[in-house]
Amino acid sequence: MKTCMIGAGSWGTTVAAVMADNVDVTLWARDADLAKRLEATHENDRYLPGIQISERVRATNDLAAVCAESEVVVIAVPSHGFREVLSAAAPSIAPDVPVVSLSKGVEQETYLRMTEVVADVLGRKDTSRIGVLTGPNLAQEVAEGQPTASVVAMTDEDTARELQKVFMTRTFRVYTNPDVIGCEIAGALKNVVAIGAGIAAGLGYGDNTKAALITRGLAELARLGIALGGDPLTFSGLAGMGDLVATCASEKSRNRHVGFELGKGRKIDEIVAEMKMVAEGVKSTRSVLELAARAGVEMPIAAFVGAILYEGARAADMVPALMLREAKPELHGMR
Repeated sequence: MKTCMIGAGSWGTTVAAVMADNVDVTLWARDADLAKRLEATHENDRYLPGIQISERVRATNDLAAVCAESEVVVIAVPSHGFREVLSAAAPSIAPDVPVVSLSKGVEQETYLRMTEVVADVLGRKDTSRIGVLTGPNLAQEVAEGQPTASVVAMTDEDTARELQKVFMTRTFRVYTNPDVIGCEIAGALKNVVAIGAGIAAGLGYGDNTKAALITRGLAELARLGIALGGDPLTFSGLAGMGDLVATCASEKSRNRHVGFELGKGRKIDEIVAEMKMVAEGVKSTRSVLELAARAGVEMPIAAFVGAILYEGARAADMVPALMLREAKPELHGMR
C-alpha cells in the first residue's frame, strides 16, 4: 500500500516512521532543502534531530505527485496552515481515498474542526472516510519507541479497522472510535487547558492545584464535546483524559511550556518567537471559545487562558479567580 504524510514537522515525521513498519510512506516537506536532507540522511535535523527514520520513508517537495499515487492521505499541518496546504493537494487526492488528520485545533474564522475543513476543501458530502488520529502522543517519546496508545476516529468502521493496521506497531497501539467529533474537540481543547496547567506550574502551585485544573479542564472538554454531538465516553478515553494528562503534565508539551513561561511572568510574544514549533493552543484558544459561546457552554479555565493570551490579563490572577467563582455541582452541564 502506498501512503503519504503531508507535513514534515516532528509529529508528521514521527507518524510517517511508525507507518513505515507496515506500508510505504512518502513524506512531503514544504521546504525543498529539508526534503532533500531527509531523503539523503533519513533524519529530520530540523524538527526531530538525532532520530533515524526508516528507509521505507521517502521524502519529497512535490505535493501533487505524492498525493496522486497514495491510497491513504495523512495530514500533519498546524491548523492555521491546514486549509492552504490541503487546497494545494486537493486536485491530486482521489474522491474515495481515506484522509486522516493529525492536527489538533479549530480553524480560525470558520470555527471548523480539521475533518470538517477536509470535507469542505475536498467537496465531500460523504465524510465517513475522513478521520483523525489522536491521543496522548508526545512526538519525541513515540519516535524513541516508547510504548504509546492512540485512537483512530472515523465513522466508517471498516476503514477505521484498515487504518488501525496501517498505524499499529509493537510500540504504538491503536484503538478505533467512531466519535470523530468528540475526539477532535478533546484534542483541540486540551491544548488550551494545558496552557492553564502550565501557568499553575510556573507560578509554583502544588499537585492539588494542578490536579484540580486538569480535572476541571476535562469537564470543560466534555461539556463542549457533548454539546457539539460527541459521545460522553470519549472524554474518559485516550483522546480525552489520556491526551489531557500527557499534555498538561509533560515538560515536553509545547502548550504546557507556553503556560509555564507565562506563569513565570514572560510575555506571550517573546515565548512564541523563540519556539521552533507551533503550540496549537496559542492559535486555537480564540476559536475554541467562540465555539463554546455559540453552543452556550461555560468554560472558565479556557476563558481565563484566552484573557491572558489576548487581553493582557495577569497569569497570577487565574487560580484565585477560578477559586472564587460561584459554587456549582461537579457535573454541571454534563447531564
